[in-house]
Amino acid sequence: MAFHSPTIHTGLNSLRSELTGSLALPGEPGYELATPWNVAVPVQPLAVVEVHDAHDVVSTVRYAARTGLRVAVGRTGHGAVPIEDDVLFVHTGRLDSCVLDAEARTARLGAGVLWQDVVDAAAPHGLAPLCGSSTAVGVVGFLTGAGIGPLVRTFGLSSDHVRAFELVTGEGDILRVTADQHAELFWGLRGGKSTLGIVTSVEIDLVQLSNFYGGALYFDGSDAADVAHAWLDLCADLPEHTSTSMALLQLPPLPQIPPPLAGRFTVAIRFASVASSDDAEALLTPIRGVATPVIDAVGLMPYAAIGAVHADPVDPMPSHEFSCLTEELTHDAIDELLAVAGPESGSPQTVVEVRLLGGALAREPQHRSAFCHRDAAFTLFIVGVPGHGAVDEHARRVEQVMAPWSTGRSLPNFAASADAERIARMYDEDTVHWLSALAEEHDPAGVLRVGPVVRDVGGEVPFTRA
Repeated sequence: MAFHSPTIHTGLNSLRSELTGSLALPGEPGYELATPWNVAVPVQPLAVVEVHDAHDVVSTVRYAARTGLRVAVGRTGHGAVPIEDDVLFVHTGRLDSCVLDAEARTARLGAGVLWQDVVDAAAPHGLAPLCGSSTAVGVVGFLTGAGIGPLVRTFGLSSDHVRAFELVTGEGDILRVTADQHAELFWGLRGGKSTLGIVTSVEIDLVQLSNFYGGALYFDGSDAADVAHAWLDLCADLPEHTSTSMALLQLPPLPQIPPPLAGRFTVAIRFASVASSDDAEALLTPIRGVATPVIDAVGLMPYAAIGAVHADPVDPMPSHEFSCLTEELTHDAIDELLAVAGPESGSPQTVVEVRLLGGALAREPQHRSAFCHRDAAFTLFIVGVPGHGAVDEHARRVEQVMAPWSTGRSLPNFAASADAERIARMYDEDTVHWLSALAEEHDPAGVLRVGPVVRDVGGEVPFTRA
């Protein structure tokens, strides 16, 4: 569909006049804001609206409803999906308010705030926001996808610590959404991604935490089998005060990558614990005993350095991603994974990570949410660079090999997709029906029917939520 007629552009000029922020057409300054972090994803909207406040979002949504357009939203584009030229792209970068109440241990954050901003603001007070493995992503996309952070086994989902949202619905209404106000939306926004509207700000609880014991141990690929099996043993009955993951890495030979890791196969054991340094260090002793790390970057760290645990890349790059959840893994599962993605496999993938779940994540919080699959034991996450071998075909091979342990499900924040079948894997059947029904209620014209949203479920909702 092409929306390039003079009439459309004249109408966009009328929208531009309503905005406190700005509107950019292709070729105009500001249009580049739509370029996602994952540059392999084609994001080519009709126009980019850099909103200044919630009222700019309202104007954009209502204009789209009048003209038959759709509206998508984004900040960094880590979870980007394809966007076509019948879409107005709302960029939230200027919604950058970050207000902390240290005494109450809360923060009110605009949708354009990045996690590192919150981490840095909270650190002087001995407080910590429950961010994800990357602190360079936006707060809202992470929280609406539920939020699996480096300390998820200790504190649970990051979205379980949300107090309130400010939401613009598909009908252009601004709502304050809490456990007591619009409770069904509060349920759905924590896990439902952008299904139920555009979040312009969020209020969260902070935890009292200045330091943690953690980081990463990196081993040569020749030690992959010994390290991987020792790591699986570590995961058995691991206390909730500790979270961990293992990653098979093939990092490119770039100047910003440490020489012991660049251009070679390595294995990383990621680790984050709120236990005492002695107790936490003791947990890693068996892994340090099976091989000598090429880099040992584990120790007592300030929470402000939480991003160093996973050391996710900051600069934009093309990537192909795949994810699935698994039941308890066996040593046979580790052998199968190494056979298809280990150092002798010819794998084209940059990262193949297995992350331990459970702990506090597995328990229902005070206020239930649209996040499903709390009973999963691990999540498998694969990242490859398109063009470096058949990364998508290889990811499907990994999926087939791990099928005996897979639940067939996945998490909302891992491997973004606009494919209805992939999205359905992120939820159980009841949640799909309920999210779809809520979306139809608050966006009957389908203005927000773009990207990672749950829609098009026919029939009556099969149950009533308590």
